[in-house]
Amino acid sequence: MDILCEIVQALFALAALGLIVVLVVAHLTADMVNLTRHENEKYFLTATGEKKPFPSLHDPFSRELSVVIPAYNEELRMPAMLDEAMQYLENRQKQNPSFTYEVIVVDDGSKDKTTEVALQYTNKHSADKVRVLTLVKNRGKGGAVRMGTLSSRGKLILMADADGATKFSDIEKVEAGLKDLNPGP
Repeated sequence: MDILCEIVQALFALAALGLIVVLVVAHLTADMVNLTRHENEKYFLTATGEKKPFPSLHDPFSRELSVVIPAYNEELRMPAMLDEAMQYLENRQKQNPSFTYEVIVVDDGSKDKTTEVALQYTNKHSADKVRVLTLVKNRGKGGAVRMGTLSSRGKLILMADADGATKFSDIEKVEAGLKDLNPGP
């Protein structure tokens, strides 16, 4: 019986040691989140082609809503989504002039003309309303959303897919849900 207890204790100690080794190896080999911006990622283009620096999420908000749109090779699908979004946002601003917004299209290292298509909306609506952040290399959807969020000016920040998977006017349901949240513990 004593030998059986010693074997079980030895196996338990070996399993604990194995878990510690796995955790140490995972920690040492895991990549840290890369928030470093390439020099070209620090700026957006105005409608006149002038380069201006993106603001920081840490600055005081100056818009009611920021819409971050991560996009990878979306030159064909993005126009339908942006047309719907801009129509909704412009109509909402006409109904309530105090409502302010911005749209940040984050081109996540696309190989197509995603940036050029998005810049057409900057030219049409102004760089105050539509900004394009072109990432030098693909960071994945999470990385694109993160970089767009860090460049936003909104009190509320919404992520919307470039493919128009959801109806943009459904934002009203999200806002209603936010109002119903209890800020308590």
